[in-house]
Amino acid sequence: MKLLGRKSDDAGDPGDSVPAEDASNDDATTGAGAPRAGTAPKGRPTPKRNEAARRRGPVAPAPMTTAEARKRRKEMRAQRPKLSRQERKVQRAERRAEMNERRERMMAGEDAYLLPRDRGPVRAYVRDIVDSRRNLLGLFMPAALAMIFIMLAVPSVQVQAAVSPAMLILVLIMVIDGFFLGRKVNRMADQKFPNNTETGWKLGFYAASRASQLRRMRAPRPRVERGSTVA
Repeated sequence: MKLLGRKSDDAGDPGDSVPAEDASNDDATTGAGAPRAGTAPKGRPTPKRNEAARRRGPVAPAPMTTAEARKRRKEMRAQRPKLSRQERKVQRAERRAEMNERRERMMAGEDAYLLPRDRGPVRAYVRDIVDSRRNLLGLFMPAALAMIFIMLAVPSVQVQAAVSPAMLILVLIMVIDGFFLGRKVNRMADQKFPNNTETGWKLGFYAASRASQLRRMRAPRPRVERGSTVA
């Protein structure tokens, strides 16, 4: 109890004082067990991120002008190891041989070397169906080129008036042939591959586009002869 007449700053009350030992124990407990207020320090990046950043290094800004891009290309070429004429010739020959090998495997139909549109057993089956039959679509390109040559060689009104309807009739025949080819391809593909997930439009368009090419220009190279039975 505060007595009348005593000063407020009197430190003689034993109840208000805390022993030094207890205070030190409380501070130690608070520092060891209770978390301090405030934001936790930001963690360091993982070692993998550090290694990737150290491996990449600083990225140069993109060139703003054509002259700056040309200068940067010259600097990059200067940093490359210089090869002799014989070494460059050998390097070009190796690169050409590798490209020829990849093309030959692609033309042979190896799935790993095909374009994404040609990969898979379903697409290979569709190619065999197209290559085994005679398609009117294959006549579209030669007929169109012949008509264009006639129009340029004989620039008369009568010839142009006759060629234009013939071109429309040719396009109509090609569309009808492509429609029936697409239906046939989808029916046979569904029977051969019941779990096929490709839509009928994609397979039909793929078959029609291959049938419109000349046989010797088709890639991959046809595996079956005309008139063969594809089961």
